[in-house]
Amino acid sequence: MIRRRRWLAAGLGSLGAAAWAPAARAGGQIEEPLADSVRTALTSAISNSAPPIPDFADLEGRLHYLRWLGAMSGRLQRRKPAWQERKEFLQTVWYESRRAGLEPALVLGLIQVESAFRKFAVSPVGARGYMQVMPFWSRLIGDGDASKLFHMQTNLRFGCVILRHYLDRERGDLFMALGRYNGSRGKPQYPNAVMSARRGWEFEDKARPVAEPPRPAPAGSGSGS
Repeated sequence: MIRRRRWLAAGLGSLGAAAWAPAARAGGQIEEPLADSVRTALTSAISNSAPPIPDFADLEGRLHYLRWLGAMSGRLQRRKPAWQERKEFLQTVWYESRRAGLEPALVLGLIQVESAFRKFAVSPVGARGYMQVMPFWSRLIGDGDASKLFHMQTNLRFGCVILRHYLDRERGDLFMALGRYNGSRGKPQYPNAVMSARRGWEFEDKARPVAEPPRPAPAGSGSGS
């Protein structure tokens, strides 16, 4: 807990401003041997061709998504002025992040730090696209064509699946998983920057109904014998 508080508190103010810098500053994932079971699971996740169209169990779920989309669209407008491009990007972030069991705010924060929302960003070490995916991943869990990492859905799917993989490897420790994603495992600068950026993408849906607490049973209505 002490380590968690320390990395969350250290340097958040200055890093939050730096996170909007245009340089592609991260994407240093390190190639490492993958167990066959892990490679199979990741490949299956990547090859799933389901279109990035959110599916909702009920009307309230869809309305919640639309309210989120409107709020995020307003925050992203300066970076992506065209509505259609902005909508498709946010729709894909929502779909791929939830598909991988991640919070959309976390993924948006990571993209902000990694590429400043630039589709064709390339880092000094060769990482590509929105989530700065290293080319070796296209060989490990894709078809080997690294040029596809500039495709929006492919890049976001790879990035989300890779981060999910690192979270699983680190047993849910987000600090360590983010460091592994950046190739700086154990160092606070990158996790601090992502978590600072994440706060700017959090969404509180004030219009969503709050479940009523259970009402106490009337006096004398117990089921005792």
